[in-house]
Amino acid sequence: MVMFRHWLHLVSIMAGTADLAESFLLATEKAAIAAAKWRGRGEGKLADGAAVEAMRAVFDDVPFDGRVAIGEGERDDAPMLWIGEPLGNRQDDPGALRIDIAVDPLECTNHCAKDSPNAIAVLAAAPRGTLLHAPDCYMDKIAGPAELCGRLSLEADVSYNIEEAASALDKPIRDILAVVMDRPRHENLIKELRELDVRIRLIGDGDVSAALDAANPESEVDLLMGVGAAPEGVITATALRGLGAHFEGKLVFRNEGHRERAEEMIDGDIERIWQRNDLCMSDDSIFVASGVCSGYLPGVNFSNGHAEVHSEIIDVKKRNRTQTSRSYPI
Repeated sequence: MVMFRHWLHLVSIMAGTADLAESFLLATEKAAIAAAKWRGRGEGKLADGAAVEAMRAVFDDVPFDGRVAIGEGERDDAPMLWIGEPLGNRQDDPGALRIDIAVDPLECTNHCAKDSPNAIAVLAAAPRGTLLHAPDCYMDKIAGPAELCGRLSLEADVSYNIEEAASALDKPIRDILAVVMDRPRHENLIKELRELDVRIRLIGDGDVSAALDAANPESEVDLLMGVGAAPEGVITATALRGLGAHFEGKLVFRNEGHRERAEEMIDGDIERIWQRNDLCMSDDSIFVASGVCSGYLPGVNFSNGHAEVHSEIIDVKKRNRTQTSRSYPI
């Protein structure tokens, strides 16, 4: 029996997160299809709930010992995939892969309700303990292409970061394009960027896709700046680790309860600046997204009794970014 358990342990060590890529892809695909059935119907909560249940149903059959490290809310916030929720059908199995998940079954819920661009089903997966385990709070973020690694800092002021970006990218400040979520909390940020004569693209939601745009050297977007949700920050950090791009985050607490939960869940300084590799600490990680509404990825296409889903996978270890489309009968 001891030898058998040792063998199981060795198997679990040899296996990697990417070995479950097919299951993670299926989870985002099924969530995207479920949410897409509610596109343009003005029912964001119903779309979100459908995506959650579709994703959870897939995870129930995945052979791993999974856990939601950071997600949409706490256990009582059903129907969300709650922080700490066990996933997979091999809980407490010593031979199972122990995986943490950062997840948003429907990123851009409001966009799905309005059938606006960039709604996606998205997750990041990595070995247990290597994704930030934190409450569903906000996160101040800054992201950009690989050329900006080591050049930007959330500790610096806006003008410094813009000047560094312009220098690293070899373009005038007035040609820099920054994406910012259109929120009252960003009034001062937007004002500072205007005063610097920076071009600004204001978005309603969807800072995961915006950060991926900023990380892409072929995109016209240079930077993502501002405060968004923390789960999406961890998901983005995983993707950008795989792309070698720049990302930093700093937790922003909506209330004292979230601050207290963070102190319980996080060892060390909860006010710190989190570098990309602090938020996703392992190369044995993967990012998966499936399009709901067209934008960063094509949205789900319903035709002739089938649903065609377009997805992207970033394998961090291989530094490999691939897109795929698959069709399912409905």
